[in-house]
Amino acid sequence: MDYVTLNNGVKMPLEGFGVFQVPDPIQCEQAVLDAIATGYRLIDTAAAYMNEKAVGAAIAKCGVPREELFITTKLWVQDASYEAAKKAIQTSLDNLGLDYLDLYLIHQPVGDYIGAWRAMEEAYREGRLRAIGVSNFNAARLLDFCESVTVKPAVDQVEIHPFFHQKEAMKVMADYGVIPEAWGPFAEGQFGLFTNPVLTEIGRSHGKTAAQVALRWNIQRGVVVIPKTVHKNRMEQNFDIWDFALTPEEMERIDALDTGRSGIVDHNSPAFIRMLHNLKIHE
Repeated sequence: MDYVTLNNGVKMPLEGFGVFQVPDPIQCEQAVLDAIATGYRLIDTAAAYMNEKAVGAAIAKCGVPREELFITTKLWVQDASYEAAKKAIQTSLDNLGLDYLDLYLIHQPVGDYIGAWRAMEEAYREGRLRAIGVSNFNAARLLDFCESVTVKPAVDQVEIHPFFHQKEAMKVMADYGVIPEAWGPFAEGQFGLFTNPVLTEIGRSHGKTAAQVALRWNIQRGVVVIPKTVHKNRMEQNFDIWDFALTPEEMERIDALDTGRSGIVDHNSPAFIRMLHNLKIHE
């Protein structure tokens, strides 16, 4: 496992395990236990995933020292204000059964996220959050945010995969020392990623699958990946990407797959933003 160093000196694993769309507490707890047993040390959840307690139960049972784990969760839109964020941070800590979080992200650039960031900065200075960052901030939004806050975000978690490279956002991240983290590194199966001829052919030359090639491509670009699965054999496959490297020519062939658009969600859609505001995760 390789690590990347965040802009505040904290080391973060380049590969982690995500639990998006694993709401069943028993299944989620077992999946996290299996992931940690496989070797994953970065676990990514969110208040909106409604499974923080299950993740916390797995952390308590896994037998791995807390300091060896890197736990991420996220602030939901409903709590995007100074006062609400202060409460949400503590709620997530309580749900996870932890004294501190390794990374806490603003989940969406919606609502009073500047006010929420001030609460996050306070918790960061207090040591309850080792690093703070954002998620789903596009290039323009991220640039404006970095120019408006005191503590620069350590991470921007956005959709990145061989068919959507986020070139503009990646450039802004590099300019401000923000580490890119890829949600949906398999494009959620869109664009035929698992059977793509280019990825399949490159994988065959290394004895790897198209999925493993997709993960390796991101890793070699310095992008943290958090693939999700509830199947232990897939977890093991996804983690088995550290014994090969893509050549510059292979990286260029994958670069050519970029469509410049998401195949999953349109963050510029008014209907999508309205849905985010209407999605309440607590009373």
